Amino acid sequence: MNSPKKTSGYPGSGYGNVPNSGNPRYTEAWALIEAARRMSDAADKQTVDDKAARDLVRETLRLNWRLWTIFQTELSLEDDGAVPVEIRQNMLSLCNFVDKHTVETISSPHPEKVMVLVEINRNIASGLLDSIRNNPAPKEPQPQEAQAQEERNEPLPNGQSTGGDDAPKPTAKAKTPPLAAPLSFDEDI
Repeated sequence: MNSPKKTSGYPGSGYGNVPNSGNPRYTEAWALIEAARRMSDAADKQTVDDKAARDLVRETLRLNWRLWTIFQTELSLEDDGAVPVEIRQNMLSLCNFVDKHTVETISSPHPEKVMVLVEINRNIASGLLDSIRNNPAPKEPQPQEAQAQEERNEPLPNGQSTGGDDAPKPTAKAKTPPLAAPLSFDEDI
């Protein structure tokens, strides 16, 4: 008997393995690595006289450009202090460089120019993944007293009852990706 083929990602998107939602830094790193992979693959296939290959390079450059435009917009609109001012300013400068370099590269798509953008993506993605490894998402603490009261089926301090065995159990929160995130997203996480 044939088992159904496992698919992941968004249907029709061309993405094989899309990260689970819940960790924006991980998703951003994945997007940067995916765009870098596509640009690198397209640049490797390009020959001087191959119009189709040049068009593919331009397509991947536009995809990367859209990604960096999203970063630029988010950094420009964000004012809640989530990103330190110095990092925000540096990233906005990098977004500006990516904009200008992309326009130049689209008009003259030489592999060396494409690889500059590939390396930028890889380096920023690496930094994002390192920040995840070094600063894992904090777990919500559950006071030991409340946990003991729940086990004894006693009322909680706010007057609510735990409800006994027939009460609905709390659902698990979304889990963050593993801290040892791979730099290639070829496998499911």
